[in-house]
Amino acid sequence: MNILADKVAIITGGASGIGRATALLFAQEGAAVAIMDIDDDQGQATIGEIEANGGKAIFIHGNVAQAVDCHNVVEKTVAAFGRLDILFNNAGIVRRANVVDTTEAEWDKVMAVNVKSIFLMSKYAIPYMEKAGGGSIINASSGWGLRGGPLAVSYCASKGAVTNLTRAMAIDLGSHNIRVNCVCPGDTDTPMLRDEARQLGQSEEAFMAAAAARPLQRYALPMEIAQAVLYLASDAASYITGSALVIDGGGSA
Repeated sequence: MNILADKVAIITGGASGIGRATALLFAQEGAAVAIMDIDDDQGQATIGEIEANGGKAIFIHGNVAQAVDCHNVVEKTVAAFGRLDILFNNAGIVRRANVVDTTEAEWDKVMAVNVKSIFLMSKYAIPYMEKAGGGSIINASSGWGLRGGPLAVSYCASKGAVTNLTRAMAIDLGSHNIRVNCVCPGDTDTPMLRDEARQLGQSEEAFMAAAAARPLQRYALPMEIAQAVLYLASDAASYITGSALVIDGGGSA
């Protein structure tokens, strides 16, 4: 349908999971896509799949917690495609532990990857969106960005910050025709979710079965979250900003 025809998007953490699904979907819908990730092999594989299907994409290695890398990704994207319209701040990590068992280094890393990255990427992307006449920023929050959860204090704190950061950015950027929203997925079948089972010392099978305990009786697929991100990035959501879109199969209900 080419919903994103002539648009240029950056997706952080685009080598796997929700980021990869979104990159494939954006390219399918006509966008030129820049993927930022630390996983070179999976990043290049995703680019290869996009190009094999006639899409335009580049992979840029980078650490979202480092200002120099974030600036580099934005500059290389604009150099390659001439503009920037969409930023999906998707990169994230999780540490499953309570306050006592979370180390200072773990706390700082979760906050850097999940929150600081959004500040940095947006800082460098926004001027180019303003030049383009507007844009859309979508931040990856979580159901645990709206309520608490067990043994995940750093993750819950970081995602709560993402949700309110989204609102604050929407207020500041509305006059520039830049919309800022966040998605709040429930459990989604990604490598990060399955790693949580290991962190908690649970079998993956039992952990994923528990993740499916919600009204729709299943966990999400990455492409289902990507479809929501596509909606927020598109003109179909032209009057939506400052919103937190819950995509959790009824889990929060």
